[in-house]
Amino acid sequence: MSNEAPAAPEAAASTSSRLGAGTIARYATGSLGTGGFATLPGLVLTYYLTDSLGVAALAAGAVITIAKVWDVIIDPVIGALTDHDLARHGSRRRLMLIGACALPVLFALTFAVPPALGPIAAGIWVLVAFTLTATAFSLFQVPYIALPAELTPRYDERTRLLTWRVVVLTLAILLFGAGGPALRRVSDDPVVGYLVMGIVCGVVIGLGMLVSTTVARRAAAAPAAAPATAPVGDKAGIREHYAAGIHALRRSRPFRMLLATFVLQALATGLMLAGAQYVATWVLHSEAAVELLFVALIAPALLAAPGWGVVARRIGKERTFAIASVVFGVAALSILGVLWAPGDWIYVPVGIAGIAYAGMQSLPMAMLPDVISHDERSHGPGRAGEFSGVWTAGETVGFALGATTLSLILALTGYVSRAAGQVVEQPDAAVSGIVVSFSLVPAVLIAVSLVTLARYPLRRDDIDLG
Repeated sequence: MSNEAPAAPEAAASTSSRLGAGTIARYATGSLGTGGFATLPGLVLTYYLTDSLGVAALAAGAVITIAKVWDVIIDPVIGALTDHDLARHGSRRRLMLIGACALPVLFALTFAVPPALGPIAAGIWVLVAFTLTATAFSLFQVPYIALPAELTPRYDERTRLLTWRVVVLTLAILLFGAGGPALRRVSDDPVVGYLVMGIVCGVVIGLGMLVSTTVARRAAAAPAAAPATAPVGDKAGIREHYAAGIHALRRSRPFRMLLATFVLQALATGLMLAGAQYVATWVLHSEAAVELLFVALIAPALLAAPGWGVVARRIGKERTFAIASVVFGVAALSILGVLWAPGDWIYVPVGIAGIAYAGMQSLPMAMLPDVISHDERSHGPGRAGEFSGVWTAGETVGFALGATTLSLILALTGYVSRAAGQVVEQPDAAVSGIVVSFSLVPAVLIAVSLVTLARYPLRRDDIDLG
């Protein structure tokens, strides 16, 4: 029997230069679920509350914000728990499965408010159901985001992995952004339409999540070396779970800069997402125009995502990310022109923004595993869940504040809510507020995000040391 010690798992992983096509495909399929959940509630939930259930704009914003605040509270805890699952069971799959199985039922319930309920009771129904749905989503999303750092140690392979994930994510945005509202119109009765949309979309989201859980099982087949300091364990309290996430944020400057950039951009895109239905209804004067907006946004992005990956391999993820952000900001700002000249030309800047959006999604997600592996050199592996928990919480904050910001703008400009089938007229100030929230405010947020991105320190040589 040989006395030679076995190779360290990290070294073994390094020798595998390319991920298999099956691994990439199954991991990317998870974004069918994450893209669906990120897109459809952001697109229709505020509108469902204000224009179908008769909930006032500020109250609708409060419902979504409270649910998202809860999400922020639990994400760091889930991050620590999934690190413990990896250390104890060799897999992050358990929480992913729970979330994937629970989400379809809870998602359908969110859009199943009985018509006899008044606005107050309806708002409470949506609050409870959506909070539970967001919890199920976090159980899947936090470990899902942690996986790339464990699937490959290579800088460019992570770009390849996350590029194809964003291709599927982009396809999911198109599928749910255009298909969800179309399903809503299968019945002349909005109550039935929203219920059909909730059931069908919830099932598709859950199936996408279930497929990707198989990657978690395979990724853990060769678990990483034991961490230098053990992750938070079973008996740790909530305080310790939060402390682990906050410590990861404090000790890693690259993580702080990348997260700040991503949160600001999530706020910008979340604001545009929540405002799209209002732009379609009150600026383009067609509720169905929201589907055309999404086609204009996503069809170019499907082709652009691999292109951003090619550019990143040539000039680096960081510079490519900055270019995509500038293009998106300029395109968003140009949409402000519909205040004076509303018309179909809006689809052109929306399409340009879609090209940039593909890069704004794939590149930071490919940079996060670099941040995690950079931290592992000093603090040991096995802590990706700490980072992904805080990352998911930050992303949630960004998208939640997008919907909240829109609700505040609508309230300040005098937006008139309505029950299903009711006809109202919006004041000119409210229509102007919708346009500003879809163009000027997102452009300003993107400009601020470029300041934090400029301070992100990691480059290719910091990751590929060998």
